[in-house]
Amino acid sequence: MRGRGARGSYALFLLPGVLAFLAVIVVPFLMNTGVSFTDWQGVGSPSWSGLDNYRELFDDADFWESFRHSLFMVVAMAAVPTAIGLVLAAALFDHVGRHFGSRITAVLRACFYLPQVLPIAVAGIVWSWILAPDGGALNEFLEAIGLGGRQRDWLGDPDLALYSVMGVMVWVQLGFPLVVFLAGLQRVDPQLHEAAELDGAGWWRRFRHITLPQLRPEIHVVLTWCTIAALKVFGAVYVLTKGGPGGATNVPSYFSFTTFFEKTQVGYGAAISTVLTLIILALSLLGLTLQTRAEDAEEGARA
Repeated sequence: MRGRGARGSYALFLLPGVLAFLAVIVVPFLMNTGVSFTDWQGVGSPSWSGLDNYRELFDDADFWESFRHSLFMVVAMAAVPTAIGLVLAAALFDHVGRHFGSRITAVLRACFYLPQVLPIAVAGIVWSWILAPDGGALNEFLEAIGLGGRQRDWLGDPDLALYSVMGVMVWVQLGFPLVVFLAGLQRVDPQLHEAAELDGAGWWRRFRHITLPQLRPEIHVVLTWCTIAALKVFGAVYVLTKGGPGGATNVPSYFSFTTFFEKTQVGYGAAISTVLTLIILALSLLGLTLQTRAEDAEEGARA
């Protein structure tokens, strides 16, 4: 009886979160999904169109092109920051912290994490100034060091715009995996590194054979979280390029936004956002499943 009473009291603490989740996530998603089955301009009464929006969506080359751009964003916001963050975290923990102290490590960690706490609108405006074709800091720097021939319209050239946005997003996203990996390194037994160092293992071998295996749970979390962030990225594209030039940086979230509000094709925009939400949900479940299997396999090996 006491066990049941305790579980009931715990459920009361969960109730506000559950209600907020239903009100903010589930109900709006169901309403959006319902709108996606209609032909509606945002005013008047919507007319039922069934699966017409989804048929049009899967034949829409612009949608698939925007989704291809999202894969580039996954590289810029998940793969590259994770790889760089791993190396930087190991270097800060193993070298900087040992030789320069924890204060210097904390300062460097804060510097790397600063872009994460900046509003994306502020960061985007600053980077648009840096990458401006006329008077931009990057072009001015190239001119100052004698590389004026390398000056480009970094955000206005269709061949460069996507890569420029990717570079900005690497800068924005790097701090998150770095902080997570530094936290994970705190639980690694230092005797493992000391024993490997006594056996003559260099930094790179210790990183490969000790640091990486110990940080597998953190790597799964970071990759899953950053992949979701990359698929739903909106603010940076809106501030830097507005999907241009010529759709070169368009992504599904921005494509849905312009379809919904600018073209007033509300049903079609809702279909885009519904498909994107389902893709993100599927990837989230896949990431959690892989992480759970990896943890179970690790526990089984220890047993």
